[in-house]
Amino acid sequence: TTLKVCSFHFVDKKPTEEHPHPTLWLGYDKPPEKRRRVLRRFDSSVTRTDEQDEMDQGVEICEAAASSRDAQTQWSDPWMEDHVYSKGPTFTYRTHTLPPEVPHPATDWIPLTEFQTLVSRLQPFAPASLSMPVVDQILMTLMKLRQNFVMADLARRFKISQSQVSKTVGMWIDIMCEHMRDLIVWLPRETIKATLPKAFKQHFINTTCVIDCTETVLQKAKNLDSRSESYSHYYASNTVKYLVAVSPSGVIMFISDAYGGKCSDRYITQNSGFLDYLRAGDEVMGDRGFTVRDLLEEHRVNLIIPAFTRKGCQLTNERVTDTRRIAHARIHVERAIRRLKVYRILSQTVPINLVPKIDKILKICAGLVNLRADLISNDMLME
Repeated sequence: TTLKVCSFHFVDKKPTEEHPHPTLWLGYDKPPEKRRRVLRRFDSSVTRTDEQDEMDQGVEICEAAASSRDAQTQWSDPWMEDHVYSKGPTFTYRTHTLPPEVPHPATDWIPLTEFQTLVSRLQPFAPASLSMPVVDQILMTLMKLRQNFVMADLARRFKISQSQVSKTVGMWIDIMCEHMRDLIVWLPRETIKATLPKAFKQHFINTTCVIDCTETVLQKAKNLDSRSESYSHYYASNTVKYLVAVSPSGVIMFISDAYGGKCSDRYITQNSGFLDYLRAGDEVMGDRGFTVRDLLEEHRVNLIIPAFTRKGCQLTNERVTDTRRIAHARIHVERAIRRLKVYRILSQTVPINLVPKIDKILKICAGLVNLRADLISNDMLME
């Protein structure tokens, strides 16, 4: 290898016949740095000498005085204070033994049978580098998504460090998203029609999905550009916005990536990939804010939205009736979004360290929502 040496180290400021090699300021004359002495911890017990024992003989000491002296000279071993989080009972999956149909108290409304199935499917993909049981790693991740516990709280519950909690949760968000995105499926048209509720069968028989956009508040970023891109005038805070498409029966068939809160519904609909799932002859039901009729007509898809007045004109009785029917049918997408927001990571403020993983969190939460019981009962599906 060839090394370049500064001319400062040569006597003549460059290699010459008399002084061809660098000899100045090479660091050989520099005195070694003083190393910091390693602190040693000593045992709290003190060995008593024979002389001290002789001095104590014949001396009467009041028991109360001895107790007072001990209280003033108490000393604790520093080793015992280094890892305080490891004290006490550990919160684990096995600390709760409940019937299979009862939801786990940590994850809420996830029956134990479904939780165990989820663990068995994900366990083969768990890395072997962590000593924590896989079932507890998954439980801790679900607790973060469902309850949005802070990292310090999870660290105390599972008796591990906060850095390990952050590393484990981030790792399992990646793994769960990779293997749970298949739970979000665009249903075939035949399946959608076979499971239409009564409210759709009577008036909106060709409806493929009901769409809506919702937002989640973000922790304020230090970067001003990031703040301006994610600022939502509706929430008056920094948010992410995403599109949700729900089948008439209540199944989440599509959830977009997260966009800045300043993005419009039209922009997200056009750029999220939602239009690629539509086929000619489909009907999409939305709210008044979805001004995407021209985008859908390019795919020969009809848009169903409530009527609204223009220039002070009143709606006709027929328009009022249609608007009421659409509002009644759109209740299902609102209920599905409420199920999604049950995960407090989406209904509360997302911490700044999880913002880069918000797209994966959306996919995981939507997949878990689809694992729940049917949104619409069988009675509502019957004619």
